[in-house]
Amino acid sequence: MVEHKTSIRVIYADTDAMGVVYHTNYIKWFEVGRCELLRSMGYPYARMEAEGILLPVAECNCKYKLPAVYDDILEITARIAEVKGATVTLEYEIRKQETGVLLVTGSTKHAITDPNFKPIRLRDKNRALNDCFMK
Repeated sequence: MVEHKTSIRVIYADTDAMGVVYHTNYIKWFEVGRCELLRSMGYPYARMEAEGILLPVAECNCKYKLPAVYDDILEITARIAEVKGATVTLEYEIRKQETGVLLVTGSTKHAITDPNFKPIRLRDKNRALNDCFMK
């Protein structure tokens, strides 16, 4: 299972009136984790798009366990959980880096499409990228 860890610091603008991270920021951080995972594999989004491959989000799930607050350093773990047909599913964990405490888990399911949003099988379109996803 391909996995990558990325760290980010919570900025003040990411918090709400209660002083905790606003809930939708975790979804944004899933994307940060996903982008850095793809980059670590040698396939940043820009390269995939140049090769005619898009990954639109079809589903998103997020489970909040504990809040993060301003100035926390968070560790985002993104991993490829499943490649099936013309979809890829990623799983995420967001932890407080200092303590390792799990704050959020989630997943995203992506269609694998051409630039016209027509589903494609990755193994037929780009064997090298498919192989990277399957490691």
